[in-house]
Amino acid sequence: MHSIAPAHSLTTGTESLVLQRGVFVSTSPRVNPDLYLQVERGIAERDRHTVSLSKNAFAHTNTYFGRFAASYWQRWTTVDAVTVSAHVATTGRVRVRVLASDIAGHRRIVAVEETRSDARIVFQVPLDKFVDGGALWLEFETFGSSAVVGEMEWTVPNSAPRRPAAIAICTFNRAQDCAHTVAALASDPVVLDLIESVHVVDQGTDLVCDQPEFTATSDIMGDKLVYIRQPNLGGAGGFTRGLYEVTASRSGVDVILMDDDILCEPESVLRLSAFANVTVEPTLVGAQMLFLLNPDYLNVGAEEVDLSRLQHGRAVQKALSNKSMLKKNQERRVDAGYNAWWTCLIPSEVVDQIGLPLPMFFQWDDVEYGVRAKRSGFPTVTLPNAAVWHADFYWKDFDDWARYFSTRNSLVVGSLHSDLDTSVLSRQFLRQIAEYVVGMQYGLAHTTLNGIEDWLSGPAHLSDGGVKALATIRAERKDYPETIMHPASTAPVDSANIRVERAGGEPSAMRLVLVKRVVDQWRGRTIGGLVGVTREDAHWWHIARFDHVVVTDASQGGVRIRTRDKARGIALMIRTIKVVRRLRREAPDLQQQYRRAAGDLITRENWARLYGI
Repeated sequence: MHSIAPAHSLTTGTESLVLQRGVFVSTSPRVNPDLYLQVERGIAERDRHTVSLSKNAFAHTNTYFGRFAASYWQRWTTVDAVTVSAHVATTGRVRVRVLASDIAGHRRIVAVEETRSDARIVFQVPLDKFVDGGALWLEFETFGSSAVVGEMEWTVPNSAPRRPAAIAICTFNRAQDCAHTVAALASDPVVLDLIESVHVVDQGTDLVCDQPEFTATSDIMGDKLVYIRQPNLGGAGGFTRGLYEVTASRSGVDVILMDDDILCEPESVLRLSAFANVTVEPTLVGAQMLFLLNPDYLNVGAEEVDLSRLQHGRAVQKALSNKSMLKKNQERRVDAGYNAWWTCLIPSEVVDQIGLPLPMFFQWDDVEYGVRAKRSGFPTVTLPNAAVWHADFYWKDFDDWARYFSTRNSLVVGSLHSDLDTSVLSRQFLRQIAEYVVGMQYGLAHTTLNGIEDWLSGPAHLSDGGVKALATIRAERKDYPETIMHPASTAPVDSANIRVERAGGEPSAMRLVLVKRVVDQWRGRTIGGLVGVTREDAHWWHIARFDHVVVTDASQGGVRIRTRDKARGIALMIRTIKVVRRLRREAPDLQQQYRRAAGDLITRENWARLYGI
């Protein structure tokens, strides 16, 4: 059998820019290889960048990582044609086809070549029919003899040097996960070659530098690996430190922010970097998120924010959401409002013009930066077929200290980038907290109220980067027993007498149901005894019917115990009414305060102060 040159021989020089490589299997055994290459007939033996096909086999790259997102390249870049090539080693007949799709997924054949010997198959494909959607891919078919396919590349001519890329990873007590991520970047020689530096910002006590895998990787990376320790300033402080360091003395570099606990696909770094090299204007380029525990599933094709209701993480219209990428493809181009920072490229020109992120500690910092960039003329593109795997969101319970930062910071972002409709927001918060109270989530109600109250205190609460707020809210939540998770087998309840109560269908008139639950609880018309409720049934309108409930935590790692406390509920609702009245009365002046303060908060000088530099 003929052989194919190894992956590290792929061209990355200035004569051509490699946009995407043929990758036929993941670096991780937990990932289904059909996300890279699908074999419809015959047998295939896969390596990372080569695939050996048996005789009479048929395989294609119309897969998540195999497709070329032609619509995005035509819409956002200077590329008007792409060259796709692959080396085929065979002693028989092999057919190679280029196919395309449109926004509806209709397939069309673009070009066909056949060979009966070792050959490099090359296609020139114009990008002229993909504005609204569609992708490109290759098909391989063998007849009577086996073949090896490799050195597959999507390239464009390039006379300019490739823009350098730097990685910034923020980590807090996920030392092993972070070491794995850094090692994944070092595992691909081509990717490692295009990376100028990898800044690991360690804010924890379980240090990444103590991990043997990190030590081994540092020997490979050498001076490219920069390890920084600093106090815990949250994701905002960690990621911003990377931006701060990389852009300190230069421009013309792309900074890729990357979570510590992802399963990293190194090829995605190459694709984000290549895309950023040829955009019409400096553009934030984000990777998509696949679920770590369900690796075939896409979180969302692209996200946007509704500032009128302070809701982020909203799927853009027509974007795929929570779908298996073995069964679906994102054919239609969907344009993002922002990209979360599990992996997101930010050109240094953007930092030069709009400044650094806000010191909000955690939550909404990525949203704010994306919105601010867009309003300054820098779009965000969430690039399909470039992704990392991140922990599934629905395995994390909503009742968490992070709700404080989500609430407070959403108000900060709304203040800066919209005119807050306090009538709408007051009703929204009032109903939201009422639902928490009738659902016996008193700690969650307190956490949310603290977020609003701290926003009402003015921008001074951002002066320490959120350190005091974190300590305060975590300490105060301990006063609310239902915020504590217990092992299911040893929870402090009479387990033998728990009766499971399943929820019925979702009520159609939620507001009326909420009023009824409030009245029933006020009059004591609730069901006594110890009740067990599964996570899927843990709706406020169901739990509010009972007095004492054991609820499965979203993590499935234990249970939370909720107990009716009428006095506490009344106190929280009185507090809520006072807070929403303040919100209506004080919001216009506070918006102006936040807008005046923002210019100082995003400066290098302010961040240097926070870092103690």
